[in-house]
Formats: sequence, structure tokens, C-alpha cells
Amino acid sequence: MIVWWCTALEAPWTWEWIPYPGIWAAAIVPAFFYVRSIRRHSSEIDRRKTIQFLSGILVFWIASDWPLGTLGAGYLASAHMTQFLLYTLVAAPLLLLGTPEWMARLITSKLRIYRAATWLGRSAVTAGVIYNLILVITHAPGTVEVLRRNQFGSFAMDIVWVLAGFVLWLPVISPIPEGRVRSVWAKMIYLFVTTAVVAVIPASFLTFATTPIYSIYELAPRIGTITAREDQQFAGIIMKLATIPVVWSTIAVLWFRWSAREAQLTA
Repeated sequence: MIVWWCTALEAPWTWEWIPYPGIWAAAIVPAFFYVRSIRRHSSEIDRRKTIQFLSGILVFWIASDWPLGTLGAGYLASAHMTQFLLYTLVAAPLLLLGTPEWMARLITSKLRIYRAATWLGRSAVTAGVIYNLILVITHAPGTVEVLRRNQFGSFAMDIVWVLAGFVLWLPVISPIPEGRVRSVWAKMIYLFVTTAVVAVIPASFLTFATTPIYSIYELAPRIGTITAREDQQFAGIIMKLATIPVVWSTIAVLWFRWSAREAQLTA
């Protein structure tokens, strides 16, 4: 059987490299078409956007491929959680920031999702609900147990996480101006509520549960001296704390930019 995407393995963990051609294709193909489209569209390339987009692709590849992808698929719940946060808090916003407006309009038009994308970006409440539903559902023990057992399920989970990241960040940094929330204060409140309120519930459950809740990670061959319960606690701590630097840094940038504009208007 060809192994093209990370999935749970029954063998004891080793640091022997495992190739995943499906992951390479998922990273290389979008990067290739992005660069080709940029060069064809204009002779002047926005290097900042190009770096942002390619950095997003790089983070996606790191989160998906060996070793992190393999560890998250069937060995460590903490690696599983790290993947989720890399997809949603790092890769997705970098991809959005790196996408020029003309490209975003072209893609949404070709896929016939322009209305849905702009509506979702303007409806912060809906975006927040969808993001948190995906968070809760994809971290439910039954979902993890079923999807991580095969390549197609593991692939689906990873892609859904990237889409969840797009949903989360659309109201704040959508490449289409009319497809994002206009009020800076609404953006800041949205980010805080969406990433800090609901996530506390599964994070606390993982941190304070007295027994492991993910059988796939509980029964996996141990790595070093970390127990299944300790690994699960690390996963909960990561979910609680990892969002803080990203979200609060974004809120700070939004506030300072708003403050600078207000100062210019009143000067």
C-alpha cells in the first residue's frame, strides 16, 4: 500500500524518515501556480505578499509532513494539537495575507464562492460559530479515533483545519475588502471571543481529565518517558496558551493602527 499522507501507525516510533508524496504535492502545486500567476499578472511582484504566501505553504508542509504529521496522526495528542494551531493560527492567515486581491477575486469567482466568502467574512458571529464547531468536532475522541486510522480521514482532518483557519481569519484579513468586518473594535472583540472563550472548555477538559480520552494516543507505543495522561495534559496546555501570542499580537497591531489613524484625523 502506498503511503501518501500521514496516518496512525502501529509500529513503535523511530526517527526513520517516512516519505509522504501527497503532502509534497499539496505544498508544491499551490506554490507553483501562485508564483506562475503572479509573474503572468504583473511585472512588479509584491515581495512581501509572496513571502507571506510561501511562508504559509512552508508552515502547512511542516505541520503535515514527517515528523510532526506522523506524531500527530497516531502517537501524541500534543503533536495533534500543535498541528491544529499551526494550520489555523499560522498557515491560514499567512496564506490570506499573501493572496493579492485580484487573485482572491479570480479564485472565488472560478469556484463560485464569492458571495459565500464575502458574506462569511462580514458575518463575524457566523464565522466564529463555524470555527468553534470545527474545533470541537475535530477534537472529539470519536472523530479523532475514526479519521486518524486511515490516510483519507487524516487528510480530510488536516484540510478541514486549514479551512477552519480561513474561516477564523476572513473577518479580519480577507484579501477582498468588502469581505471583512469594517470596525476595528469589532475585529478585536471577535478574535478574543472566538479563540479564547469556547476553546477553554476542551482545553480544560484535556488538561484536568484524570484518564486519557483518546484511545488512539493512549494505546500508541510510548515515546520516551511521557505517559498518555501527561501527553494529553500538554495538549490542553498548548490549546490554552499557544493562541495568546498570536491573537493578542494581532489585537495589539489592530489597536495601534487604529490609534495612529485617529491621531492623524484629529491632528
